[in-house]
Amino acid sequence: MILDKKNQNAIIKLEDLNSTDIEFIFSEKPINRIKTKPPLEEKKELLENLKLEIQNIENCELKSSAKQIVFSDGDINSKIMIVGEGPGQKEDDLGKPFVGDAGNLLNKMLLAININREKIYITNVVNYRPPNNRKPEPGEIERYSEYLRKHISIINPKILILMGSTAMEALFGTKIKITKDRGNWKNLIVNNKNYLTMITFHPAYLLRQPEQKKYSWSDLKEIRKKIDELNILI
Repeated sequence: MILDKKNQNAIIKLEDLNSTDIEFIFSEKPINRIKTKPPLEEKKELLENLKLEIQNIENCELKSSAKQIVFSDGDINSKIMIVGEGPGQKEDDLGKPFVGDAGNLLNKMLLAININREKIYITNVVNYRPPNNRKPEPGEIERYSEYLRKHISIINPKILILMGSTAMEALFGTKIKITKDRGNWKNLIVNNKNYLTMITFHPAYLLRQPEQKKYSWSDLKEIRKKIDELNILI
């Protein structure tokens, strides 16, 4: 070995490679120099970034009249994702979706098919309470549907459940009707990926129209059947 005095670097002669004092291990496998985050940590970061993006929305009547953002609730790793309409007063107070009367009914509906609410993931089309609990306007639905699609991509569920016409319109448009299209499995494409989707009535609607519960029960049984077919553990 020769020492370069100027650069103080060791220069290895070719014949030194044959020295028995030096061992070299060669591998054809490339060295992975890129450190990736664990999937759960990455998902949490993506959700926090999405939440911050929604909180930074400007010129929004919903945001200006609400107390706080109502982003989501439940298990971020769940394969079942529910999308509702928007927060009500209790949701606005507590910052969680489906905690009022409609939320209590949702909990009972899920338990009827042996699902604990904590095992699924829940969000809404709009993340701020509409003034006087009114229905979100078409422009608001369209604006927030962009964030909703990002939300779906991050959670990446195997089964997506849309509760109510607002959730249906946000992702499928206004050409279909919930009375005709609920209860049937549909394919929703988000960012070039297909999501198995069921449209059903919103629990708040069922509180106003209890005679429609029989149709929701039928939808719930189809959802349970599909969960079992896909061997989804919840």
